[in-house]
Amino acid sequence: MVIMALDHTRDFFHSTAWTEDPLNLATTTPILFVTRWITNFCAPVFVFLAGTSIYLQSLRKTKQELSSFLIKRGLWLIFAELVIVNLGMTFNPLYTIQILQVIWVIGISMVILGLLIHLPFRLILILGLVIVLGHNLLDVVEAAPGFKPSLWWDLLHRRGIYPYANGHFLFVLYPILPWLGLMLLGYCTGTFFAPTVSPATRKTALLLTGFGLLVFFIVLRFSNLYGNPTPWSEQKSGLLTVFSFIDVNKYPPSLLYMCITIGPALLFLVAIESVKNRLTNFLRTFGRTAFFYYIVHWYVLHSLCLLMFLSRGHLLSDGVNIATKTQTILLFVVPGEGVGLPVVYVIWAGTVLVLYPLCRWYDRYKTSHKEKWWLSYL
Repeated sequence: MVIMALDHTRDFFHSTAWTEDPLNLATTTPILFVTRWITNFCAPVFVFLAGTSIYLQSLRKTKQELSSFLIKRGLWLIFAELVIVNLGMTFNPLYTIQILQVIWVIGISMVILGLLIHLPFRLILILGLVIVLGHNLLDVVEAAPGFKPSLWWDLLHRRGIYPYANGHFLFVLYPILPWLGLMLLGYCTGTFFAPTVSPATRKTALLLTGFGLLVFFIVLRFSNLYGNPTPWSEQKSGLLTVFSFIDVNKYPPSLLYMCITIGPALLFLVAIESVKNRLTNFLRTFGRTAFFYYIVHWYVLHSLCLLMFLSRGHLLSDGVNIATKTQTILLFVVPGEGVGLPVVYVIWAGTVLVLYPLCRWYDRYKTSHKEKWWLSYL
């Protein structure tokens, strides 16, 4: 959750956020590349652990209860993405562009898992493996001459922008299929966290899986045969060659993208499971209030961005005019204007520190008001 805010802070404040690709090896710098690349871990770990959490809920709920909860919560998340998150992200009350991001894909995946939950565990595991291992076969179809995607295809497997009303657009950033497969595998991984599984057994299973995914990534990525739509290549320096090797596709998440993010995440889970100190307590607060934190951080960052926009001499009315002229989806963000990366880091750290007491209060409120059913949806 903390690392995620770094990427969004860069989007709002960095001077080149909307003029250059931070992963473009021809123009980026090492610190800028790493700043963007490290946030690749956020979305897949969110989706994967959402599946794990669902499995743990299945241990205390009937399948019918869990199915009903997942469908209702999934629909709520889709609504929240379209109405609450989009407003905080764009500051556009007219909703002229709707962006389907991680909350949407977690929501729709929950709805689908709510329907699949009645299937045998083994079948859910097989379905997750087939999707994750095989969805990159669709890259071949998409790369064929004359291929013309439809909205339904993009909702399934690739990103795209579609007009749906006069002056309104739908931006599919997180397609369903690969993220659903990842959630299904996260659900199946939940068996390692069941109360009947000893810590030693869980540690061994996660270590083997984590290292196995990394070895699988290195071998398959080195071959350039499958698993990512764009190959890696040798660059003018060893560091840039490494960057090319680890720069894998997020939109949609390729097989290799999932391997290089979930593998280290599993190893990290092993490393921190028994660690308890002030830092882990600090970070756990954001984990326990993840959705609340996610929504609020958009509004805090965008409000700070608006203040900076006005401090540079712009008027409120300029926000719409500039966004229309530059085709920027975030109001009050001007391509080419902004601050350097060190200042971005300062703003990011300050935002996280400001949000901590608010999240801590909400965590305590949730804990002391467990009788309020609606809190389970936040």
